[in-house]
Amino acid sequence: MYVCVCKGVTDRDIENLAIEGADYAEIRRELGVATDCGSCGQTCKQLLKDYEWAATAEFTAA
Repeated sequence: MYVCVCKGVTDRDIENLAIEGADYAEIRRELGVATDCGSCGQTCKQLLKDYEWAATAEFTAA
């Protein structure tokens, strides 16, 4: 799904950087999320929380 239409950033783009350990500021610098109209910023932050939660759940289950 497209998260940032202005820059053409998808949820997978964000997920890939999150897996590498990027935080919101790094994702903004790397992908340009929330640097034009800004409407995608909250969605990006929520995705980062979701990915963090999923990673924690996988780690705990292992």
